Amino acid sequence: MFLNSLLVSYQDYFETGEGENAIPHYDYPDVWTSFAKDNLMFVFLYAAIALVVILLAVGVFVRYKKPASLNGYTHTALTLAVGFAVTVIVTMLSLEFLDMQENGYVFDIVLWPAVASVAAVILGVAAVYVASLYSKKALRLAAIIAGSVAAAAVIALIACLCVYYASGDAEGNNGVTVTSTESLALYLCALALIAVIVALAFLFGRKDKKGFDSKSISYAAVCIALSFALSYLAPIHMPQGGSVTIASLVPLMIYSYMFGTRKGVFAGAIYGLLQIVQDPWIIHPAQMFLDYPIAFSAIGLSGMFAHVKALEKLPQLRIALGGIVASVLRFAAHLFSGVFAFSYLAPDVDAWIYSLGYNATYVFPDIAIAIAVCVIVFCSKAFMRQVKKFSAPAAKSALPADEAPVSEAAPADEAPMSAAAPAQAPADKAPDAPEQ
Repeated sequence: MFLNSLLVSYQDYFETGEGENAIPHYDYPDVWTSFAKDNLMFVFLYAAIALVVILLAVGVFVRYKKPASLNGYTHTALTLAVGFAVTVIVTMLSLEFLDMQENGYVFDIVLWPAVASVAAVILGVAAVYVASLYSKKALRLAAIIAGSVAAAAVIALIACLCVYYASGDAEGNNGVTVTSTESLALYLCALALIAVIVALAFLFGRKDKKGFDSKSISYAAVCIALSFALSYLAPIHMPQGGSVTIASLVPLMIYSYMFGTRKGVFAGAIYGLLQIVQDPWIIHPAQMFLDYPIAFSAIGLSGMFAHVKALEKLPQLRIALGGIVASVLRFAAHLFSGVFAFSYLAPDVDAWIYSLGYNATYVFPDIAIAIAVCVIVFCSKAFMRQVKKFSAPAAKSALPADEAPVSEAAPADEAPMSAAAPAQAPADKAPDAPEQ
């Protein structure tokens, strides 16, 4: 109880169930963890605003006073932002777990496999990034090992979820029954959205640079961390899940624009897995995928118009259009989940009308804030110069330096000298000077 005592005034607890199934319910008459969690959210919100204002003000000063130092300052500011994000994530996740434990919402068969899966993915990404700094061989080996470990963790999680859902605990704990027809509809909707998102990612990402390198991995980690931290700064929470955040989707949208839709969808899916750990509300396997990995992988399509030449001079319109398409697909994922999994929350209203109204209340305001921030950021010429370094399409016929074709008629070591610039004879073989 030491950790709890730091946050609450603990009085007593009672248990429901027997033996291993006993669930403790703690009694906090004065202050409880959820109270601390809600108030810390606003503390971090104000701290984030202050940090952004200070960093931007100092950046403007450096830009005009000493432009040569701007690049170094940018790295320092990014490091501070990531450090702040990690602090927010660790603090709020700890409070989230304590809150779930106090209210009896911790189901070990689901929670810890989910935590292990997320940890495997995060550590795998870190290992691949470190390996990418050495050689391509090390990168491939690390990617194979990390991918295998992550896949094993995800398979174990799926197995645990199957046991959890087959037992009926998921529906029983939420007081709902998902019929076989609704279950089939959930699976079909999930598969259909996966097909659409993957197809769009490959269609609009055909000009993107292939594969991950150290920069794309490190930027993915940074953008996911920033988005995850910002997702806690949510002044508006919906009663049955969902919230309006302070531009939490902006880092993911910028990442998709910079590195392409394929990598963007992957980063969005990782972010969706983190959302499961942050605020789980799961009653069906397909519903889980719809509300989390599928919904947020759609945000990775925000950069789908990054290479449209007709909009070359309007990057703000590019990111705005991509954000709109991404938000529509995210909304579709939540819509189907609401209709076929959560219709019991509105027994007197048509399921489609209820789900349309409920999800539109937070999805579209959330993406509207993100698009507005992206448009403002993309108006900065200095920022766009940095973005163009990464968002340039891959060359169609580029070859590595050691595979560049060499003309058979003029080998590199026998290339003819230009007539305009004849070669000079070496000093030790210079022609003798004419005698006087």
